Formats: sequence, structure tokens, C-alpha cells
Amino acid sequence: MGKPPILETPDLKAGSSHLDKDSTRTPYWLLMATKAKCIGILTAGGDSPGLNAAIRGVGKAALGFYGMKVVGFRDGFRGLIENRRLDLDRSTLSGILTTGGTILGTSRDKPHRMVINGRTRDMTGVIRDNLKKWGIECVVCLGGGGTQKSALRLHQAGVNIVTLPKTIDNDVAMTDASFGFATALDIATEAVDRLHSTAHSHHRIIVAEIMGHRAGWLTLGAGLAGGADVILIPEIPYDVETIAEAIRQRSKHGSNFSIVAVAEGAMSRHDARVFSSAERNLERAKTLNEKLEVKREIAALEVRHQGNTMRLARHLEELTHLESRVTILGHVQRGGTPSAADRMLATRLGTACADLIVAGKYGVMVAARGDDAEPVPLEKVAGKRKSVPPGHSWVESARRVQTCLGD
Repeated sequence: MGKPPILETPDLKAGSSHLDKDSTRTPYWLLMATKAKCIGILTAGGDSPGLNAAIRGVGKAALGFYGMKVVGFRDGFRGLIENRRLDLDRSTLSGILTTGGTILGTSRDKPHRMVINGRTRDMTGVIRDNLKKWGIECVVCLGGGGTQKSALRLHQAGVNIVTLPKTIDNDVAMTDASFGFATALDIATEAVDRLHSTAHSHHRIIVAEIMGHRAGWLTLGAGLAGGADVILIPEIPYDVETIAEAIRQRSKHGSNFSIVAVAEGAMSRHDARVFSSAERNLERAKTLNEKLEVKREIAALEVRHQGNTMRLARHLEELTHLESRVTILGHVQRGGTPSAADRMLATRLGTACADLIVAGKYGVMVAARGDDAEPVPLEKVAGKRKSVPPGHSWVESARRVQTCLGD
């Protein structure tokens, strides 16, 4: 038998990931003896393509490369309360790379505000004590903006945490990309492509509502790639008359149909002013009662906004005298087989996550940075949103091909 293989000990300072070329070389067997850990993985928030690929990336690197034990907790943070777990061994991780959804299930439960037996309780301390009792040395949380905030709270309570950015909205701060976005972009673009023929055949305005929450990345990307004539995103409040005039100009030049790609969070200028005022009031609120009152106001505004796309279509029909139809893509954007790009990103970030755990670097999110990955402190991520900058290259490209952005 030959000598034991040599494995480099990760040197994961800020701005680097995986194995550094100048790392100290340590015998594989010694690394296994000193670094063996039991880690947990959970998926929280909305589902998205690439979650299983990320679970596989973390799990296979941790299990097969570093010799750790890996446990999956079911249905998000609730699994940490109820000890609902799944051993992520080689057989469990096999064959899930191309599978949509998440084998662990997910939920939007928050550790600090979880309903237990009909009562809302702060379960942060219970989770910390459970993990200690079960011998779980680190929890890997796969999720979007809300999950990053929950993970930070657990980290501040003494739990070893590493997160991965997951969302079809691409709005997680401090990372170039989040897995799930590339697949959703492909799906939304194909939908816009398909709407062209029916819009042209019936001389209609087709209004396609695309997901994205309060960020316009998905709609802007799909609209630009799919050749939408109008693209409306939350970052650029729109004027209905401006949109109608752009459609009328198309008709004058012989185009008897128009495709309007509208983000679910897009707002008119008036509504955007009302929302901004409410958000400023929330920031200025000092007492708990004041905050609750403003939050109720914002919740009422969000309920009223839910029918925005239908109202927009009716207004455009009235202003242009062209028949309009609405297509709401909805959750089809979350489902199905992840794209090659999302599988690659999820695997890359997942294996980098295992490196960070071995290095003992906790309280960070594994961010995509170009073709590499780097740890970013959760304090720099939680509570922040990556919005589309007004001068972003996608915005400028849309303007240069004469796409109306509603402003």
C-alpha cells in the first residue's frame, strides 16, 4: 500500500476560498483525525432550483473529502426544534443533482418567532441547546434574505453557522449571484418568447407578471433576453401614460402588438411614493407600538398592491384601445430541473462551504465572486437587499434597444 494521500489544509482568509496554494500540507489521515465534525444542513424560505445541488455539494465534500458526518434537518428551522432529521449519506446524496425542489423540505418559520402549540415563542435558545445536545458542531443554512437574518440571530446566540445564498430573485446582498436565479431566468425568458406569437396573432397587449419580490433582476433579465417591448421593475417607478404612449408609437410604426414584462413588485410613481413614506416612518418609529402600527400600514399597502398587474392591463387597454391579456407566471418559475449554471454555482458554493467549516470560519455567507467564492460576514448581508442600480448595464442596454421602462 502506498503512502496516505496529502491534503492541503484550507487557508480561508477574506477574499479566498477552497485550497490556497501556499497552505501548509497536512497528511490526510491526520486531518481526518483532528477535523472530523458532525454538521447539519437545512433549507429555509421559498424553494428554488439548485437547492438539492447545493445540499449535494456540501454533503459530498464534507462526507467524502473531509470525513464529516452530515445530517439534514427537515422543513427549515422547525426541524431543529422537533429533531426531524435525515442522515445524508452517500446513497441519499446520489442522484439529487438534477432534481428540483429540496429533499429536506422547507418552511418560512423563524427561530425567534415560531408558533409552538398555538403560541408564538422565541426558540433561539432551544435550538442552541438542542444542537449542543445532539453534537452538531455547525449548521449550514440554504436560503434567501430572511434566512440570512435568522442565521445571524442564531450565530449571535452562539450557534456555529455558515449560509449559502439561494433565491430566484437574485436579491441577496454581497454575492454576485444566488443559485436558483439562472434557472428562473431561463423559464421566464422562454415564457416571454412564447407570448410573442399569440400577441402578434391577435394584435394584443400581453402583460406578463414575473416574480422577483422587491427586486427587478428576474423581470429585467427575462424582458431583455425575450425582447419585451416594455419592462417594469420596482427600482424604476412607472407612469401609465408613458407606457401607453410607447405602445401607441409602436402601433404608428406598424407593430400591432406589445409585450409588457412587469415585476410583481413594480409600482406606479404614486404607489412608490406611498410605500417609501411608510418605510421611512418605520425607520423613524421608536416604540414597539409605533413599529407595529407602521407594519400594519405596510401590510395593507402590500395587500392592495396584489392586483396591480390586472389594473395596469385594464388601464393600458383603456388608453391604447388595444385588447390586453394578463399572464401570471407564478410558481412555475421555481420548479423543475435546475439549469447547468445553477448546478455549477450550487456545487461550487457547497464545496467552498465545506472548506470553511473545516477551517472553523463561522458566521459567514459563502458568496459567489466571479468564478471563485469568498466568506462574507453575516452582519454585512442580513437585512440588506441587492437591488438593480439605476445605471446598471442591463438597464442601459434596455434603453439602447428602445425598450420602454415606464419612466
